[in-house]
Amino acid sequence: MIHLKWRERETIKKVKCVHTNAEKYMVKNMLTVGKVYDVKNETEEFYYIIDNSGKIGGFYKDYFQDA
Repeated sequence: MIHLKWRERETIKKVKCVHTNAEKYMVKNMLTVGKVYDVKNETEEFYYIIDNSGKIGGFYKDYFQDA
């Protein structure tokens, strides 16, 4: 149950949000274009970050670029 301690984990890297143009989900409520986020975990398809709500969220990598 590693996901329960992601908030306290060390940051892997930082990424910058480049767009919130989602086809399926409402991403603009949880991400801000131009803001830099701390990556707490990463898979092939997703970054798990602390989003604008203050909680961990998983987002597709295409919303970000390396900071």
